[in-house]
Amino acid sequence: MTKLTRRNLMTAAAATGLAGALGSRLAFAADQPLGITLVVPSPIGDVGWGHALAAGLEPIKAAYGDKVKVTVLENIAEGPDADRIMTKTVADGNKFLIAGSFGYQNGALQIARRDPSVTVLHASGFQVAPNFSPFAAKYFQGTYLLGMAAAALSKTGKLGSVSAFAIPELITSINAFTLGAQAVKPDIEVSVVWVNSWFDPAKEQEAAKALIAQKCDVIFSNAQDTPSVISACEDAGVYAFNLNSSMKKYAPKTYLGCVSTDWSPFFKASVDAHLAGTFKGANAFLGVADKVVEVVDWSADIPADVMAKIKEVEAKIADGSFSPFTGPITKADGSEGVASGATMADPEIIAMNWHVKGVSTPLPK
Repeated sequence: MTKLTRRNLMTAAAATGLAGALGSRLAFAADQPLGITLVVPSPIGDVGWGHALAAGLEPIKAAYGDKVKVTVLENIAEGPDADRIMTKTVADGNKFLIAGSFGYQNGALQIARRDPSVTVLHASGFQVAPNFSPFAAKYFQGTYLLGMAAAALSKTGKLGSVSAFAIPELITSINAFTLGAQAVKPDIEVSVVWVNSWFDPAKEQEAAKALIAQKCDVIFSNAQDTPSVISACEDAGVYAFNLNSSMKKYAPKTYLGCVSTDWSPFFKASVDAHLAGTFKGANAFLGVADKVVEVVDWSADIPADVMAKIKEVEAKIADGSFSPFTGPITKADGSEGVASGATMADPEIIAMNWHVKGVSTPLPK
């Protein structure tokens, strides 16, 4: 796998020029390997979102061997530079693009519209085109379960979340975490610090320490690409959990668990469809039933009776007989969020822009 940085890509783009890149695309032969490019906003480390996305490509390489060529472009900031870099990689002949951040949406969608022969997968977005599929994980299915565990272990009744950006995918994760906790302790409260970054170790640690100072004794690291929050909680003796990939080695004593994601089923099916000429853009919202979301590394400190209840709920989530977003659910402002007996449909969850009662921090405007 080739790993490149923003600096390398921008230097190459300046040296060759877009015209040269287009020329190489025209020379791309049909019998060449399928070029697959993954673009992510953070460095690819041993944990986190980027790590999980890159790991999801490994089964494709194993299945197709030299019939595919995978390139990972890491640390690519959202904005015009990312647009130019994604345009260049497609112009270089790569026909399968995975745009691994919400902020890549507009540029990636324009690429798909300009070239119908390219297949684009876009993380966390909402736009759909014939050759353009947004994809997101139903993290909320796992965070509900970890909310149950958090409430069982909390002594203060106060939980916290260090969260990246106030986008629906992360809002739903916090809401389900809160609802799961309230299923065990109805009066529990959740405070949130939004760091407005996918990768800022210092700011993430400061946010975790601020929540701990507020007596939050279980912290949810919501979409951080570093173990900063997890490590800070370990140092403070506070339970913590995260998304995407296990960070247990950074908190051997206080790790509550991980809502892990395995993107390989979705990536493999998408590559299969591209090669077969049958790819059709659709909104891929994937969870436990799709073998994409799974809670792993459960803490041994969770009481046995609570763990048994968690496993019962987990089985119901897997078979579709339970949803964390079944009413009655009250919004943080006191209005009705979900009526009694009603269940939010996926399109409503994908667009969620409000917090449930119990989340004490207002959403940023």
